[in-house]
Amino acid sequence: MANRGNRVLVPQAKAGLDQFKMESAREVGVDLKEGYNGDLTAREAGSIGGNMVKKMVEAYEQGLK
Repeated sequence: MANRGNRVLVPQAKAGLDQFKMESAREVGVDLKEGYNGDLTAREAGSIGGNMVKKMVEAYEQGLK
């Protein structure tokens, strides 16, 4: 199986995803900056991704109502 990486499937959505990521980082108290963030710990990066998933699930559940 080939590794596809973190490729954005809809290029027009990249700016929105980046903004969403920055907002999520602020909410969990992680200092995320534009560009390279290799100095983040796995816990910090995971908290950003986890917060993003949580918000997406909440939005989906609201759409079902």
